[in-house]
Amino acid sequence: MPIGVLYALIAYGSFSVADAIVKSFSGIMSVWQIAFFSALFGLIPALFVRPPTERWRDSFRLRHPWLLQLRALTGFASTALVIFAFTTIPFAEAYAIVFLTPIVVLVVSGVLLGERVSRRQWLLGLLCFVGVLIVVRPGFREMQPGHLAALGCAVLGAITTTVLRFIAGTEKRTSVIAVVSLYALVLNGLLMLPGFVMPTLAQLGSLMLIGAFGGIGTLMFLAAAKAAPASLIAPTQYSQVVWAIILGGFFYAEYPDTITYLGIAVVVVAGIVNVLSDEARARLLRPWSARRRPPMPSIGPTGGAGA
Repeated sequence: MPIGVLYALIAYGSFSVADAIVKSFSGIMSVWQIAFFSALFGLIPALFVRPPTERWRDSFRLRHPWLLQLRALTGFASTALVIFAFTTIPFAEAYAIVFLTPIVVLVVSGVLLGERVSRRQWLLGLLCFVGVLIVVRPGFREMQPGHLAALGCAVLGAITTTVLRFIAGTEKRTSVIAVVSLYALVLNGLLMLPGFVMPTLAQLGSLMLIGAFGGIGTLMFLAAAKAAPASLIAPTQYSQVVWAIILGGFFYAEYPDTITYLGIAVVVVAGIVNVLSDEARARLLRPWSARRRPPMPSIGPTGGAGA
């Protein structure tokens, strides 16, 4: 296994553990308070990812001020929505819906930005959407607000991803961290005040763990991005579904039924194939093609088929 892929798996495992701890605050604290403390403690590891060529005091010298404000707002809103989803619906279902984000990115790229999207990508996107419908089953069971929140997170996550594509090459990493963190701390801090609950020492420790695991995940993901191409890293995100099933079952007694497992499998397979590059797909299929291809006859010295 390439070391970059291992780093990415550790990163998404860390993110999943942080999300599982978030779920434990269901009914205890408001979404805003959970998001505030998560951002506060998550900022500590982020301080160590400053590139040597950048300085924190230059963080607010922005090249794309309006796009960064948009990225910060979508990040703030998507975090609130996903926390609400994690604390109100089964863990695995929330992840399955949030994994629509790459499909929404596909729609935004193809329809709004006019980028070329292949027929295969549209087909896989549709298949992924069908998988989510199998998981949620609207019309066959009651849709909960958490399902809609997860869907909203997927849409906002797609906007965030699209914005980052425009600014990643020119905007400083310190600027992105500083602006996003400022929005998260100020907006969540204000919104949490009316229903503020003083955390116990145990709860404060749990909130610190959320920030720690989130920060570790960020550091490991950055290491993965340096060590392996994006085509190998992107599919590892779907390992979070496995973590969701394990953590949801072990800590919260959430056991998806057979139909939900089927829908999750459709989402994961379609999503992985969709994010793989043509070269990566060829590498994966090459051993299978070799097994199916009949052996070529060897050519002997006389030009005929060798024995």
